[in-house]
Amino acid sequence: MSSVNGTKFNSAVFLLTGIPGQEDVHLWISIPFSLMYIISIVRNSIILFIIKTDPSLHEPMYIFLSMLAITDLALSISTMPTTLGILLLNSREISLDACFAQLFFIHLLKCIESSVLLLMAFDRFIAICNPLRYASILTLPRIGKMGLVCVLRGVALILPLPFLLQRFRYCRSNVLSHCYCLNQDVMKMACSDIRVNSIYGLSVSVFTVWMDSLLIFLSYVMILKTVLSITSHVECLRALNTCVSHLCAVLLFYTPMIGLSVIHRFGTGSSPLLQIPLGYIHVLIPPVMNPIVYSVKSKHLRVRIIRVFIK
Repeated sequence: MSSVNGTKFNSAVFLLTGIPGQEDVHLWISIPFSLMYIISIVRNSIILFIIKTDPSLHEPMYIFLSMLAITDLALSISTMPTTLGILLLNSREISLDACFAQLFFIHLLKCIESSVLLLMAFDRFIAICNPLRYASILTLPRIGKMGLVCVLRGVALILPLPFLLQRFRYCRSNVLSHCYCLNQDVMKMACSDIRVNSIYGLSVSVFTVWMDSLLIFLSYVMILKTVLSITSHVECLRALNTCVSHLCAVLLFYTPMIGLSVIHRFGTGSSPLLQIPLGYIHVLIPPVMNPIVYSVKSKHLRVRIIRVFIK
């Protein structure tokens, strides 16, 4: 790191931030974080194992759930090293290349997860609004192609981010706001004009998170319209009950992510007490909670999991 005029420098590393003001108890804080990471990895791995080994679960809804579990598993693995490195070892430094690689995978996985949640909304829409054609529309080859499109869309949109960041010379404070690297956080460290990065990052958010959430909302408007036309009260509740797990997953994913994105882009001078909890929540909570929500709400899946542990 070379000093320039005593205040500016070309940073070779960034410094990640744990929980400001709580450095003395980072070791204790690492215990619940480690438990959450372990729970996330174990539960998502169990979901994948059950779905893979049980032919009766090779249905569209469970295949989409396995896509969600893979994404959550990868997201936990992408954020775990730097988070636990800070809390356990006080290892705050991260090189530019490692930071760019981490932010690429984090943003890619969040983009893929958004796409998967949209596919799951489409699955519920077809199951409720057009049940007679459900099996003919959501065939296994078609689901595979949908999953491939999700990955390709994510790679195409997120791949330019690290290359755009590599153009800059970083001469401002090299202390990042979170325990992992995010595009919005890193580009603020540059001493160059970041308008291109800012516009491109906002465009990516609009064409992924905002567009996907809008389409999910519209799909549920159509689902609600169909459900309300059902004369039987019991059938109406049964149809809505099949959507509860997905709605919980949508809220767990989009609420903190949109909040964090808005704070980074428009909340200049916002309190770290708001940024830091949202930063942890948006990468930790969905991978931990999604398997729990689906295990509780899906009787078929819950029975299979219990049977495995009883054996």
